Amino acid sequence: MLAEDVRLDSFTYDQQPGSWLAELELWFEASGGITRLKRRRHLGPLLVQRPFYPEVDGTCHVYLLHPPGGVAGGDHLDMRFHLAPGTRALLTTPGATKFYRSLHAQSGQHCTIDVGADAVCEYLPQETIVFDGANSDISTSVTLGEGATYVGWDFICLGRPAASERFDAGAISQRLEIKRNGKPVWFERLSMPGGSPLREASYAFAGNPVFGTMVYTANADADDDVADRVRSAVGVDSGRVFSVSQLEHIVVCRYLGPQAAEGKALFARAWDALREVRQGKPASAPRIWAT
Repeated sequence: MLAEDVRLDSFTYDQQPGSWLAELELWFEASGGITRLKRRRHLGPLLVQRPFYPEVDGTCHVYLLHPPGGVAGGDHLDMRFHLAPGTRALLTTPGATKFYRSLHAQSGQHCTIDVGADAVCEYLPQETIVFDGANSDISTSVTLGEGATYVGWDFICLGRPAASERFDAGAISQRLEIKRNGKPVWFERLSMPGGSPLREASYAFAGNPVFGTMVYTANADADDDVADRVRSAVGVDSGRVFSVSQLEHIVVCRYLGPQAAEGKALFARAWDALREVRQGKPASAPRIWAT
């Protein structure tokens, strides 16, 4: 069954002249042994095409499309995903999100994910490139029901190193919050102006333009050696740019280095190891990542 598709004609943000406002909301439900995209609504340049089913357990793979590719000053992208109990969905993007230079208004991308009881959500977008002079606000908020699993990653590239562009002006604000049954289980926030001394400080970015974080949380019994399994899967040769930490019900992987492609390759190995341990199946990389 195809999803019900509704296009909105109104928006709640105060729109700046010349800015684009976009909203996408998806509802997933379990039906016939697979997860189906039952309903979607959208406004502006945010949409999805048909879902894919490359996995035998019926996990629904969905590609989030933003045809303009870039977020200019005053643009806001608002995404909301609802996973009903027992569903499984993997959400990704076909390419990098770009925050362009903005002289005045702040740009934003906000993602809200509601994962029902015993559902599994994997939110694995491509990298975000913050141009020099961009004023960006990026946030992800996740709520988990009993027995729900969430894995999400993000990669931020400050400036465009290939074009010899640094992040010397502008600002970036990034926020991640995860709650289970109404109680916080993970929270972190970054707020940094362009040209910050943190860029070169040895205790912070040490001159590296790319950083990434992956958080895997499942309401399952602790596995004492899961972090070691992830390190073994990723490889000891990557120790200078990759780390993994294990807390109660939380595994956090971090990357700091010169290239988003390198970080994504390391995180893909970590994701595969965590899937094997926590879900009993290997990772299934979306086909669009190979294009």
